[in-house]
Amino acid sequence: MKRFYLLLVAVAVIGGAWLFLSAKDRPVAGLYWDGPAPAPAADGFNGYVIGRDSAPVEIVEFLDFECPACSNFAVIQFPTIREQLIATGRVRWRSRDYPLPGHKYSRFAAHAAQCAGEQGKYWEMHDQLFNNHGWAQTGRDPSALFRQLAQAAGVDAAKYDECMKSGRYAGRIEASRQEGDRLGVSGTPTFFVNGALVRGPSVPNSDDITRLVDQAAAAARAPQSSRH
Repeated sequence: MKRFYLLLVAVAVIGGAWLFLSAKDRPVAGLYWDGPAPAPAADGFNGYVIGRDSAPVEIVEFLDFECPACSNFAVIQFPTIREQLIATGRVRWRSRDYPLPGHKYSRFAAHAAQCAGEQGKYWEMHDQLFNNHGWAQTGRDPSALFRQLAQAAGVDAAKYDECMKSGRYAGRIEASRQEGDRLGVSGTPTFFVNGALVRGPSVPNSDDITRLVDQAAAAARAPQSSRH
């Protein structure tokens, strides 16, 4: 009889531990495409920016971290754009979230980038997520990998964990997606150059972006020249 009660206690302890771990690992609402859509945040946040405030041209990119075309652009084209256009003061680049329906971990990845951004490491995490993009093809939960990538980006792991569990930026990501809808975004990556939507059959490369920047800069100078 004593052995029977000990067995019941053991079962209860194991069951309680399982319930605790299950609750701990339960997905945060609003971070998965098939979960409930969060209410859009009204904090006025409009993306992370790299480049000088004085740059005559601003490019806004609406991206999805799970999107293969976004990864290709980030890995192949963006380094040249950073070197030739952003670092030289010609362009200010703004990154906005536009998680696509059906991309299960897109919102989760965007939230990981936001949590890194909370610690001043958004662009480092942006690079980690795109440079190690195999996670987007596996279909497996990337939580552990994202934590490793965050640490590689220089993020404090404990603060990152708390941020991810809180889901506090889910509404910010949804607000960005809704803003993209209002602006006519229908896929990713989508670019706006000084507010003008870039249209085309394919994703622009660095040469295309340079040409668009030259045109936008010339258009910005034209009104000033006409006053003299």
